[in-house]
Amino acid sequence: MELFEYLKAVAARIDHEADVYSKATDTTLQKASAHLLLGGGKRLRPAMVLLAADAVHKGASADIFSAALALEWTHTFTLVHDDIMDGDSLRRGRPTVHVQWDEPTAILAGDVLYARAFEYLCSVKNASPESKGEAVRMLAHACYEVCEGQQEDVSFETRNDVTIDEYLEMVRKKTGVLYAAAAGIGAALAGGNIKQISAFYMLGQSTGVAFQIQDDIIDLMMSSEVSGKDQASDLRKNKQTLLVITARGMGVDLSEYHKANLSKAEIAKAIRLLEDSGVLGKVRGMSETLIADAKTGLAAVVPDSEERKLIFEMVDFFITRGY
Repeated sequence: MELFEYLKAVAARIDHEADVYSKATDTTLQKASAHLLLGGGKRLRPAMVLLAADAVHKGASADIFSAALALEWTHTFTLVHDDIMDGDSLRRGRPTVHVQWDEPTAILAGDVLYARAFEYLCSVKNASPESKGEAVRMLAHACYEVCEGQQEDVSFETRNDVTIDEYLEMVRKKTGVLYAAAAGIGAALAGGNIKQISAFYMLGQSTGVAFQIQDDIIDLMMSSEVSGKDQASDLRKNKQTLLVITARGMGVDLSEYHKANLSKAEIAKAIRLLEDSGVLGKVRGMSETLIADAKTGLAAVVPDSEERKLIFEMVDFFITRGY
């Protein structure tokens, strides 16, 4: 099966379960917690769970599908709360939960999604008590680190001295750990050994970090007509992304571009500056190295298979999407 066919099939299954979930009870809180789930999404974390399971033990994904739901519900919980903190009004083309209802309802909706995620994870059948305990531990730890990462991201807004190491650690927590948990949980529930679980966890973590680095690049490079968002919004706000931090460390002055009304010509000029100075190449190289090392680590402990091939294609896609 081709990667995009596989991802489409997984997304369809998650979409169906989201629809079923939305109709389970007719309450305001149920509607609010289902709101973003019904907005679609790439469903990449559930796909990672299922592929990891099948790479460890062919067919294992059939028994642990509820774990895939757990990761998507957890991811959605973080989005609901992020939108409140960021004051965003749109997500996936629809009003955010706190805009559609109110902030107290949105906070509770996020909490409901968080609780439901653990219910889904605990409902997995045909897995040993030890592997289920490890899966719950990984998801709980991921939720803790996501909160730490979000707090660090917020604190960066008042600083202009964030280092590359600080940024990568923040992204590891805010984005990487959920992908790490997705891959690690899939491997654990499928009966993987310690080396396999660890390799999948590291691959997921590196994938999440590379995903965010690519997001930083896409924000700069992709036109508003294609992305539907303000091009170079991070640059306009002087947000401490890896591009901005790397540029500062290499002595590249971007101060003239830190303004709300950047023209297309000025954005093009900034892109040329970052390309000619080697900043873009260095940042791309960081994400490519992360993925290459993670793939090497996984290949050492997981035999070649269709599922491993799809996993490698998926993580490669994370650093090439948008072009």
